[in-house]
Amino acid sequence: MKALMHAELISIGDELLTGQKVNTNAPFICTSLGSAGIHVERIIACGDTIDAITGQFRESLERARLVIVTGGLGPTRDDKTRLAVAELVQKPLVFDEATYERTLRKFRATPGKKSPSNLRENAHVIEGSIVIPNDVGMAPGMIISAGERFGNGYLVLLPGVPAEMEAMMQDTVVPFFASSSEGVILHTHLRTTGTGETTIASLVSDIEDSLPPGTTLAYLPHTAGVSLRVSTMGSSRASVERANLRVVDAIRERAHEYIYALEDLSLEEVIVGLLRTKGLTVATAESCTGGLVASRLTDVPGSSDVFREGYVTYANEVKERLLGVRSETLVRFGAVSREVAGEMALGCLQASGADIAVAATGIAGPSGGSEDKPVGMVCLGLAAQGSEGTAPLLKTTVFQAHGNRQRNKYRFSEALLGMLWHELREV
Repeated sequence: MKALMHAELISIGDELLTGQKVNTNAPFICTSLGSAGIHVERIIACGDTIDAITGQFRESLERARLVIVTGGLGPTRDDKTRLAVAELVQKPLVFDEATYERTLRKFRATPGKKSPSNLRENAHVIEGSIVIPNDVGMAPGMIISAGERFGNGYLVLLPGVPAEMEAMMQDTVVPFFASSSEGVILHTHLRTTGTGETTIASLVSDIEDSLPPGTTLAYLPHTAGVSLRVSTMGSSRASVERANLRVVDAIRERAHEYIYALEDLSLEEVIVGLLRTKGLTVATAESCTGGLVASRLTDVPGSSDVFREGYVTYANEVKERLLGVRSETLVRFGAVSREVAGEMALGCLQASGADIAVAATGIAGPSGGSEDKPVGMVCLGLAAQGSEGTAPLLKTTVFQAHGNRQRNKYRFSEALLGMLWHELREV
């Protein structure tokens, strides 16, 4: 039985090392290879010199059977990937007539566009390589056997332009190597909200200590919270799925109050789905978030079925006029208070006629804080229509964020959406 294939990714270009560009190709390549049962162990950035490129290729081929390279395939002087590979595998560059004719036809098909003088140079490939046609751009890709000196590993050369690389990966590279690995890789993502990495890690520490062979648990912090990735590798899809599911179920049971999805879904997508399923509507009243909560909800397709309206009431006078917040409440407790957040939510509920209303008032910063009410503090309110003849339900809470103004606003919006999500789970 063939073993799980391991791969390394090398991105060529001085611009990656100077910070002028970010490697945006790696996520797509890793995901594509993972779907074919190929595990990526390293992602490397390499400069534009032939010595650096050949040295890195040699090092990677000693560890991995598959090395995928992006960038450095163009016809300019700083594109040295083909020359470096030719030197490494000791094979010449040869002219590929099919590549030349294909590229020439592209230029002839565009009226008034002349073919560049270096078109023939661009059509040179490594002798004996499998040429990958470039249907999007000019430079062809290549699949090259590195030979016995490198454990019969493979080098795959792809353009650095994302659209060109993605087409070659989907159409040629993944189908070619999928049959070379009988390994299976399964990733399950658990999306959480309302807590951080430390809390989640403490909740599942004993589960992490007893993971089955071939299974790993990764913590992926982001602005809104943290995601957990359970990865399982093995030779049998059935056994991999069983092992992965056991771990996922154990984590869900332990951290259920924070996990809102097992897919790559945003919190707002889950909320809109819950509102639609339960036949409920929502409205928002925002101060410090400036409409961000309403924006996130209405970014979800189909949100018009469940979102009624939103208020951005920045000034105290507007809170009073549009939401009915009492002036004495503002004077006694201040605009950033649970009392004001509660009155904002109740006023929004009454004005909108929605089933649920949520509200936020806080201090995004960088100024405006005090010892009692520091920068990053937000007060949240949620009001829901009561059953016939009963008063509306009202809940308020306080959340503290730590970051710059933009980060705080996003964390505030996430906290308010999290409050709404918790309420919808109980309805």
